[in-house]
Amino acid sequence: MTGSSAVAADAGEDSAWIDQHDREIRIAMSALRKDWPTLQRWGTSLVDVFGAGGRLLAAGNGGSAAEAQHLTAELVGRFLGERQPLSAICLSAETSSLTAIVNDYGIEEMFARQVQAHGRPGDVLILLSTSGTSPNVLRAAERAKEGGVTVWSITGPGPNELTTRSDQAITVRAPSTAAVQAIHLIAIHGLCAVVDSVIGARERTLSLPRQTADLHPVAVRPARI
Repeated sequence: MTGSSAVAADAGEDSAWIDQHDREIRIAMSALRKDWPTLQRWGTSLVDVFGAGGRLLAAGNGGSAAEAQHLTAELVGRFLGERQPLSAICLSAETSSLTAIVNDYGIEEMFARQVQAHGRPGDVLILLSTSGTSPNVLRAAERAKEGGVTVWSITGPGPNELTTRSDQAITVRAPSTAAVQAIHLIAIHGLCAVVDSVIGARERTLSLPRQTADLHPVAVRPARI
C-alpha cells in the first residue's frame, strides 16, 4: 500500500468511527429529550436548595469525575450569565481527602465519607456513572440516604444498581461509553441552563412592584458558606 493509500485508509477508518458516534449520539439525544422535564424539576429544586442555604455534592469515576467537576465549576462560577456563586463541591476533585480516605478506609469509602462530612439534610448529591455499578458510587448513595441527602443519578443504560439507590435518575441508552459520556455532558449543561433560568425568573419577579411581588414570595438567599 502506498503512502497516499494508507492515509486514505486511515481517514476512512476515522470517518467510520465518527459516523458511528454521530448515530449513537442522535439516538441517545432523542431519549434525553424525553428526560427534559426531569432536568427542569432538578434545576428548580436545586434553586430551592441553594436558596435555603443548602449545597450540591457531585462525584463520579474517570470521565464521570471530570464531568462532576465540570458541573460544580459551572455552578460556583457561571454558565449562561452573571449570578451569585452557588455552593457546589466535587468530591472526586478532593485529591488529598480521596487518597487519605482510600488509604485508611478503602476505595468504597472514598466518596461516602465525604458525603457524611459535607452533606446535610436537604442537600443534593448527584452521582454520574456510565455503568451504574461502581461500588464507591453505590456506597456514596447509601450514605447520602442515611443522612437525609437527596440522591440524583445520571447513568448509562438502566435500570441499574445506582438508579435503584437514587431518589431520581436519568439513564442514557447508548451502546458505547463515549456516547453515554457525551450525553451526560449535555444533560449537565441542560441542568445548569435551567438553574440560571429559574434564578433569572425569580430575580425578575422580585424586581416587580411590591404589591405584585408579594403575590409570589420567592427569594434566592445567599448560599451556605
